[in-house]
Amino acid sequence: MKRRDFFKNGLLTSLGLGALGSIPVLTSAASSKKKAKNIIFLVSDGMSSGTLNIADILLRHKEGKASNWINLYEKNIVRRGLMDTSSASSLVTDSAAAGSAWGGGMRVRNGALNIGPNGEKPVPILQKFKSAGKSVGCVTTVQITHATPASFCVNNGSRNAMPVIAEDYLRLRFDVMMGGGAEFFSPEKRADNRDLFDAFQQTGFEVARNRAEMMKATGDKPLLAVFSEDGLPYAVDRVNNKEMSENIPSLAEMTSKAIEIMSKNPKGFVMQVEGGKVDWAAHGNDAAALLYDQLDFDDAVGVAMDFAMRDKETLVIITTDHGNSNPGLFYSSKANENLERLFETTASNQWVLNQINPGFSNSQVIDLFMEYQKTPLTQDEAQIILSAYKFNEEGLYNPQNLPFHPLASIQSKYTSIQWAGTNHSSDFVELAMFGPGSENLSGFMKNYELHNFMLTASKMDKDFLV
Repeated sequence: MKRRDFFKNGLLTSLGLGALGSIPVLTSAASSKKKAKNIIFLVSDGMSSGTLNIADILLRHKEGKASNWINLYEKNIVRRGLMDTSSASSLVTDSAAAGSAWGGGMRVRNGALNIGPNGEKPVPILQKFKSAGKSVGCVTTVQITHATPASFCVNNGSRNAMPVIAEDYLRLRFDVMMGGGAEFFSPEKRADNRDLFDAFQQTGFEVARNRAEMMKATGDKPLLAVFSEDGLPYAVDRVNNKEMSENIPSLAEMTSKAIEIMSKNPKGFVMQVEGGKVDWAAHGNDAAALLYDQLDFDDAVGVAMDFAMRDKETLVIITTDHGNSNPGLFYSSKANENLERLFETTASNQWVLNQINPGFSNSQVIDLFMEYQKTPLTQDEAQIILSAYKFNEEGLYNPQNLPFHPLASIQSKYTSIQWAGTNHSSDFVELAMFGPGSENLSGFMKNYELHNFMLTASKMDKDFLV
């Protein structure tokens, strides 16, 4: 087969399976005796296996305990497999296509949200569960309109259509939607000057703009909670800043509140929980931001598992949509000492770099990194960082076009963490499950198979299956 035909048809078509997940995969799920009343689908976006590993090592050596995710493996509490992450257009997926495989049950081209290679528009999975009477929602550390939450909710040819996706959420009336992205709801930021916050309130939503307002929500109305412009702050920045900590919740707090609200529905609930800034930190090769956001996500895993172990009717799925940058902790005579430097880090690379302006001297840069990251940069290294700035330019995942990658190259000798790249990878990824239906997890799955897996575990009518 010609290479262009391979990608035109998608990987599954090339293997004779077709774009749709219509082959009767995982049919043993039908034999599950107990129905999953609820589903909590947890996604650490862009989590390479090295991210999971280093975060666990960091936590063990800093606090003397394992991460929740690895502890589930150690105690053999969950079923575990690997998942292929290809899209219809590439062996290396983006988040929109990866999430759409789960959300729509078919592989789509990178950049699309539940729009198939031939224009198909599969019904997104949260719409299916909503129509069955369940409460549904998403919580994330990036914009609530971003690719991964949107992939469970809407059909759109472009993941970049976030102003439109915000309007779709108003129409869909999902029960809980939490994250960042105020620019897509505020009249001051929207091109059409429409005040979507007001529109949500006028149509019966409770709208929360900070942590306290979220905590007060009773669940008597559907809840839209938007805590920041763009994505939420990195966890390492939030926990070390009093104002941020008071106003912006952790992912675990959002997850707990969403469960509290949606578990009131006697028919159950389905929710997606995304650690979205794990992916952003990986793109920037920012070790501190990456590892502490992974641990922030891991706290949400703990919340979900605590509920599921008590409830006994909840299927918990823990995974990622793709790897990103493939970090690793590599050997040196100071590897242990270097990792311990991250114990005392109190700010992400993004936060520190944003403090630097064109008038900074090398010595000021050195002082800044020593104060917040305990990194003893040399004069030459400080000059490399200053010379790499491109002030007043913009970049993807990096609006200020900060010199993340020159800095990361310098930091490797101080952290012993090295990176394979700055973008998504084609790695098979971790997939873990607990609760009703998890017994049918096979050792290897393709991402689109999870759509029918969830529907079958919930014993939804076969008409809902793709």
